[in-house]
Amino acid sequence: MDSLSSVLLALLVVGYLVLAGADVGLGMLMPHVARGTEQRRRVVAAIAPYFLASEVWLVAAVGVLAGMFPVLDHHAVTELWPVLAALLAGWLVRDAGLWLRARVDGDRWRLACDGAIVAGSWTLAAAWGLTVAGLLTDGLTASPFTVLCAVTVMALFALRGAAFGAERLVGPADSGGAEPECADVAARDTRVLARAALCAAVPAGASAALPGGPVLAAVPVAVVLTTVLLVALAATSGLAGPMLSRHTSAAAIAVPGLLVALAAQLPSAPIPSTVTVLVWAVLVPVVPVMFVGQVWLYRMTRRPAAVPTFFA
Repeated sequence: MDSLSSVLLALLVVGYLVLAGADVGLGMLMPHVARGTEQRRRVVAAIAPYFLASEVWLVAAVGVLAGMFPVLDHHAVTELWPVLAALLAGWLVRDAGLWLRARVDGDRWRLACDGAIVAGSWTLAAAWGLTVAGLLTDGLTASPFTVLCAVTVMALFALRGAAFGAERLVGPADSGGAEPECADVAARDTRVLARAALCAAVPAGASAALPGGPVLAAVPVAVVLTTVLLVALAATSGLAGPMLSRHTSAAAIAVPGLLVALAAQLPSAPIPSTVTVLVWAVLVPVVPVMFVGQVWLYRMTRRPAAVPTFFA
């Protein structure tokens, strides 16, 4: 059961990265892909249906971590508390911008909320990058690997957001061409961001052997996962990148979570059987609902709202 519990935690974390990567990444790119008031509204309308659903996966992962892996939870909080504090701050700032944007009808207010969304999204991506680096290196260190790993993860978030925007920001046929430009810019960015991530990932892998590099329990697994990442980025950086990015960006951003779960040397302890039974009894009926709900939401909101909504 301990192995199944570890798989469950890895599934929840990777699911969060893949899903939240879309809305966090698009928030990072908002100033670039959306140049006017209506375009920014469409970006927020694209993000809004997803950010709450993706955060459910993070809340579930934190619950499993605290309930079944208290030793790992204590290790992460002790070693990474400044990064986790920044992550929480970015999370709150971004969500505040999303929740409050449509509450006041004023250009300055909406511009301030848009700034909060962008700043919070960049903070979230950077904090997750440092979290991955810290877990791989058994504590944050001032090393080339830490910097390059964080930059790679940030680029993966942006790539996932560009792929998401290329699909979700396509406006209606009678939009006069203004809104589709957002999707075109996002689609073009997938190749650029894939190359940027590739340029950070390759030296990050090369710096793994230097002091301050990752402390790995399964080197072959790390090599395989790194190869998957590089192949996905190389495919996205080619001429067919925009067409492939929907899938390759998801595969690429899943790799950091899988590296931590399958290859990092993390502290662990046996899980009490009573705790295992309790947590599994709660999650067995919930996880399928989360999965089905996410698929339903994805299909239901295939295009951003054409008229103002609660969020934008």
